[in-house]
Order: sequence, then structure tokens, then C-alpha cells
Amino acid sequence: MAEAPAAEKTQRPIVPFLKLPASGTPYLQGSRCKKCGATYLGARMACSKCFSTDAMDDIKLSDKGELHVFSIVHQSAPGVPTPYIAAIVDLPEGVSVRCNINGVEPDPKNLKFGMPVQMVTEKIRTDREGNDVIAFSFKPV
Repeated sequence: MAEAPAAEKTQRPIVPFLKLPASGTPYLQGSRCKKCGATYLGARMACSKCFSTDAMDDIKLSDKGELHVFSIVHQSAPGVPTPYIAAIVDLPEGVSVRCNINGVEPDPKNLKFGMPVQMVTEKIRTDREGNDVIAFSFKPV
């Protein structure tokens, strides 16, 4: 009996709004309302600002932002290394994104509200099919 050919291994994003183009830089995808210009993280079916249900424009969100708020987490679910920095980053398009801050020691003296940060991606695990699972975080600029 012949074996089935092995499936090609790929990268897959951990969240649907993280886009991993075959050629180019990974980015966060947003939606912009055609009527009022309100911008959202990820795909949306309706605008919560003007209540339009018209199709929205898909947009590429900036990979740079500012640290809005953070918390240093010292206790988490089993298997999640602590401490780590949980944060909300404001992007120039008016969108806020929940993320982790990496590339800096988790100590309040190393973080400042409003500090510039940049998105980075990394492989966090391999799924059951052998694909690389890619996550995003932000690091100080």
C-alpha cells in the first residue's frame, strides 16, 4: 500500500488578524469603515461607530505604536513562563491591540507609558500537523 505524500509544512498565525504573506513582512490586518472612516483590528461585518453594514476596506495596520498600559504578570496558567509583560499598544490608525511586550526585562523601571514599540513575530510552537505557529508581540524601539 502506497503512503500518502507528506503535506507541505507551512506557517500559520495564532490569530486571524495576523497576516503572514509569502513574500514580505508580517502585519496586523484591520478594517476601515467606508462611510465614517472608523478603524478596527481584524475583520468586521459592521461599524460600531456609524452602524453601517456596508463592506469595509481591509487595511494593513502599522507595525509601530505606543505603549498605552501594561501589567507584569507573575502568576499564570501552568506551562506559561512568568513573569511576562501583558500590555495594550495604541497604533497610529486609532486601534489598540492587546499583546505581550518582549525584548525587555519585566521590571516597571524598564517601561514607560507612551514609549515607542514595534511589532515582532516569532514561532511559538509546532502544531499537530507540523506547521509552525507564529505569534506577534511588541518590543521597545
